[in-house]
Amino acid sequence: MSEFWIYFQIGLKHVLDIHAYDHVLFLIALTVPYSFKDWKRILLLVSVFTIGHTLALILSVFGIIAVKVNLVEFLIPITILITALYHLFTAGKATKNEGVNLIFMVTLFFGIIHGLGFSNYFKTILGGTATSKLVPLGEFALGIEAAQLVVVFVVLVLSYIVQTVFRFSKRDWALVMSAFIVGVVIPMIIESPIWNR
Repeated sequence: MSEFWIYFQIGLKHVLDIHAYDHVLFLIALTVPYSFKDWKRILLLVSVFTIGHTLALILSVFGIIAVKVNLVEFLIPITILITALYHLFTAGKATKNEGVNLIFMVTLFFGIIHGLGFSNYFKTILGGTATSKLVPLGEFALGIEAAQLVVVFVVLVLSYIVQTVFRFSKRDWALVMSAFIVGVVIPMIIESPIWNR
């Protein structure tokens, strides 16, 4: 059980690390247009993202996929930017039931990209064969899922407070938060090491 907690906590810290806030930014961008009544859809989206993240780690651990670190570090803020821009341009529009499959597929793909960003570090903290890494990987994935749900819950609480206490409309909340995320993520893209040739 102590080994479970080790990898579970690594998963928690991976998401909640203040120095690596890209994961949190993506979750905020993903959650912005929703409220508590959409909890089933949010839970599915977060779980699909975790599946993508875990799939990337499995592919990496078994040596099936290897991507240059600079490329992944560039693509991660791009995924955040795309998500924020999507919600910026669709804020207040009734698109909830449209393109659901597309949103889930894109979220899965973005989860894979984010997972690849952590794959090198994950391989260094685990010894042994690829198959012996599967159980710790599952424990790590549970930690990620738990941390992501904490972030989503905080975003939904903030959304509720802003919309009820400060009388923001749902559309204005989505616009302001999406614009804020775009403003934070553009410098990350500009400062990416991929531009240094």
